[in-house]
Amino acid sequence: MNRQEPQGVGPVVVIVVTWNSAEVLPGFLDALPAGMKGLDWRLVVADNASSDDTVAVVRAHAPEATVVETGRNGGYAFGVNAALRAATEDDEDYRAVLICNPDIRMGEGCAQTLVEALGAPLPDGGRVGIAVPLLYEEDGALIHSLRRESSLTRALGEAVLGNRRAGRFPRWSELVTAPAAYAGRTCADWATGALMALSRECVEACGPWDESFFLYSEETSYCLRARDLGLATRLEPAARATHLGGDSRVSARLWSLLVVNRVRLYRRRHGLAATAAFRGAVLLRELSRAALGREPARAAVGALLRGPQSRHEV
Repeated sequence: MNRQEPQGVGPVVVIVVTWNSAEVLPGFLDALPAGMKGLDWRLVVADNASSDDTVAVVRAHAPEATVVETGRNGGYAFGVNAALRAATEDDEDYRAVLICNPDIRMGEGCAQTLVEALGAPLPDGGRVGIAVPLLYEEDGALIHSLRRESSLTRALGEAVLGNRRAGRFPRWSELVTAPAAYAGRTCADWATGALMALSRECVEACGPWDESFFLYSEETSYCLRARDLGLATRLEPAARATHLGGDSRVSARLWSLLVVNRVRLYRRRHGLAATAAFRGAVLLRELSRAALGREPARAAVGALLRGPQSRHEV
């Protein structure tokens, strides 16, 4: 692992949560030195009981990394928290934390651009607590990674217009699709969590990630909590990375989890009546997709109609 000379106070802790990630990890690890160029850094990998060669791949490609074997697949937030504890248990004077998916490929200097944005003052009196890059598909297509907080009108707009068409209008969609939003530094309510830099202030103020979300909505919850504390999420377009992911688009199980967790998070921040209306709007959207023959949408409809399945669900 080739570290650069430190800039600022303390190293940047790079956290990766893995589960059966042996196929994608080598590419991530090989790109990491260039992506971290200009920073002092250390890598912490939290492995959620992989049954493949994930841990062996880490030890072979990054022998200096700290590997935390969590012992079970407790979810993404569970892994993040385990890595954070391992990285900070000795009260290390770290500068910032970089949360990464193993299917991310950072461009050269990406992390330094993100880390240097942290703490920047904002016109509303807040500060940048979370910085995210421009994300691209493998074919070079831009990923719309910025999001607005969920609302009833946005859920209805997505149901009627579709999220990409509605995304041009702040009132009618959670997804931000306006080209201008990705052309410059843009603050958003939250952003997809494939790659995000967190200031030390943000890590300490927000505390642990919410482990009741096994997968999906954990980054939404975290960004909204940070925003409530005056620590905004901001896109840094000079930082760029490629994201190989996208399983939720094709897997009925994962899409159902994404949809249900979206409603669960809404319930955390709103009353029962508002949540019932929001759930109805989300259901309308999934029904319209199911009518087009989309199997993930049909699965999501079933999950929404079944209602609460555990003490964590609405």
